[in-house]
Amino acid sequence: MIAYQLGWLNLILSWEQDNNDGKNVITPKPDYKWNNLGGLYQSFYDKYAEYSLETLIEMFNHDVNEIIQLVESYNDKELFEQGGRQWATSTPSNWPIWKWIHINTVAPFKTFRTKIRKWKKIRGI
Repeated sequence: MIAYQLGWLNLILSWEQDNNDGKNVITPKPDYKWNNLGGLYQSFYDKYAEYSLETLIEMFNHDVNEIIQLVESYNDKELFEQGGRQWATSTPSNWPIWKWIHINTVAPFKTFRTKIRKWKKIRGI
């Protein structure tokens, strides 16, 4: 679950960096499509598989702080209206930036909570 979160946090940060560098951002990633994200998720798991839980938590805390700084750097128009960044307009949904960040960083925790409860029940914890 932490690897999944790290993957999305880093994708959002990379989209912003590429956008700032004048690059054309392809979301979610050039080799992956929105209608088939399983391979993307697996790439997250593979990338972070060898890290200790302690290191993953440190990385997660660092990246959360980076996202907070990013959000704080936007003005209200950029954050809450459509078209705030090229990468945010790269799909037909054309969501405002806040929605991209919410869906890919905050919203998964509700699903995680359900998965953790199920895992704990199976394990008798």
